[in-house]
Amino acid sequence: MKKEEIKEKNSEEENVVKENKTSQTDGEEMNLSYASKKEVAKGGLLGVFIGLAVIVPGVSGSAVAIIFKLYEKLLYAFGNILKRFRKCIMFLLPILIGAVIGFALGFFGVRELLNLIPFAIIALFAGLMLGAYPAVTDEIKGEKVTAGRVLLFVAGLAVPVAISAISIFVTSGSFSLENLKFYHYILFVLIGFLIAITQLVPGLSATALLMSFGVFTEIMNSVSLTYWKANPSVLLVYVCLAVGFLVGIVSVSKLLTKLFEKYHAPAFFMISGLSLGSIITMFFNSEVMEVYRSWGAGASLGLDLGLGIGLLIVGLILSFLLVRYEKNKSKNVSQVK
Repeated sequence: MKKEEIKEKNSEEENVVKENKTSQTDGEEMNLSYASKKEVAKGGLLGVFIGLAVIVPGVSGSAVAIIFKLYEKLLYAFGNILKRFRKCIMFLLPILIGAVIGFALGFFGVRELLNLIPFAIIALFAGLMLGAYPAVTDEIKGEKVTAGRVLLFVAGLAVPVAISAISIFVTSGSFSLENLKFYHYILFVLIGFLIAITQLVPGLSATALLMSFGVFTEIMNSVSLTYWKANPSVLLVYVCLAVGFLVGIVSVSKLLTKLFEKYHAPAFFMISGLSLGSIITMFFNSEVMEVYRSWGAGASLGLDLGLGIGLLIVGLILSFLLVRYEKNKSKNVSQVK
């Protein structure tokens, strides 16, 4: 029985090797098929993180895609969905299902926990992203470090921090979704386009972006039948966001695919900075600043910090073990090869 299990495992690893080899050499005909049910489940889990990324500041679905070795396939599938619809949609289907589940969990579950214990939940996700960070930096391991690449890293680090700073110090209050003018709907198409970029570029946060425009809380609060009945024009806002998002997903995916083909190392130096910057902004955004203000007003600082530090460590260990598992799996695959 053990021999059969070993044979089955080796066969699965050989399939992964063939799949990876095809995806790297086929160029325009990248292999998008999943090698096993485990790979399908991995795609679904990736989708969950993509869905959560819209709700939780600093969470990056693209960083998870890098850990799971699905990032370049994800870009290719989005960028070529019109050209190779059936193959692309079959690859994206588990991810899309996971994204819906992740968004629902985030909206109905995580948002409630953020209201109850915001710092602790943010710390948990920060730990998850921090423990996974080595998977991003592995992409530049052994690459030559030049002044230009260091500048790209610093620039990447600065972008999410700057967006969060805008949401804290520049944006004044919330942007009302009522009595909108024509140009406001154009703005929401642009915001949808920018949200697409945050889902494709590791380290950028859709939540932080929406906060910087002052629309995050308003959009979250608008999702209710009562609000829709009182202000039906908000449905047009959703349409504008969706149009901008779809255009951004397809066009930016193609652009990033070409960028990684030509400038893989420099691009990942910037992505490493972006990913680190996004972890920093989990503790530096307009929502968490409210928590810090409550501490100053006499809230339970010790309890929040203790629980937060504990959950940060738990998240860090869990994601570190996941990254190590993926590394060991890759080593086993290379040995089979």
